[in-house]
Amino acid sequence: MDELDLLQRARGGDQQAFEAIVRPVIQPAYRLALAMLGERGAAEDAVQEMALKGWRHRNRIRPELGTARPWFLAIVANECRMERRRRWWSVQRLARPLERAAAEGDLAAGLDLRHALEQLPYRDRELLHLYFVLDLPAAEVAEVIGIKVGAVKSRLHRVTERLRPRLETVEVAR
Repeated sequence: MDELDLLQRARGGDQQAFEAIVRPVIQPAYRLALAMLGERGAAEDAVQEMALKGWRHRNRIRPELGTARPWFLAIVANECRMERRRRWWSVQRLARPLERAAAEGDLAAGLDLRHALEQLPYRDRELLHLYFVLDLPAAEVAEVIGIKVGAVKSRLHRVTERLRPRLETVEVAR
């Protein structure tokens, strides 16, 4: 059975076909949710919600696209965004030590890539994760985030240019 047939059957309510198209998306969706939320339990919940909402709204599956992966990843990304809004206080709490470290000129935090990434705006971290970690093509990243492909490419360029001095500092320090 080919992908197009599975997508059409899933859209029509065939539970086995739906499971067949959602199964390969679960791991990338979990990795995305974990990167966005930072907690395993919350990431698992987001993926579970993705599957439930996907089933409830299966009539929105577009078989003509040949894949439902970007659609499912967009659902999980939206779930993560909603969860982050619900937990805004924790984002504020985490941002303070990073701002303090940058203000105090903490060289170790500046040299550490993880800290450099944490200092990026949330949307930039999401973009980098989708493109570099999940290895999605720019077109799929655009679908997940809800922007044009050209915007994905220009944002990737701007973000990597912003990170470049920090990465070069790391190279020199080692």
